[in-house]
Amino acid sequence: MNKEDQVIIGFRDVFNKMVWLNKFKMEGSLKGYTSTEVHCIEYIGRHVDSNVTKLAESFYMTSGAISKLTKKLIMKGLIESYQKPDNKKEIYFRLTEQGKAIDKIHEDLHREFQERDKAVFEQVTEKQFDSMLSFLETYSKHLDAEIKKQGIDPKSE
Repeated sequence: MNKEDQVIIGFRDVFNKMVWLNKFKMEGSLKGYTSTEVHCIEYIGRHVDSNVTKLAESFYMTSGAISKLTKKLIMKGLIESYQKPDNKKEIYFRLTEQGKAIDKIHEDLHREFQERDKAVFEQVTEKQFDSMLSFLETYSKHLDAEIKKQGIDPKSE
């Protein structure tokens, strides 16, 4: 197996382990909410004037799927929609108090997971971090270019 394969398999393996390890705690603490719902809440909590378009781009989902998701979150009382006085066409979202509470639980869990994994990251040098971040940025840009080359917009499918 070449190093390229080792890197890709390694990324996938680490990601799958993280998901598996975090899953039980997440599901226990955020019972009744899907991962997508929680991450949508997180996005809205961190981005002012979130709308369907921004959410669809961020999650690589269709506008229709995001519309369904946001309607569900509104019905659950986690987000609310609003319009700006100068733009009655666009609909934006913000968290309700209940949504902020869910976001806080999620944020606290991530902090707990970071604390659990801190020992590994403390061993990584600045130079190693820079190399990893540079690789991720390069690979991400390559994938963006490949998506564009194929004429496929994953956000509109």
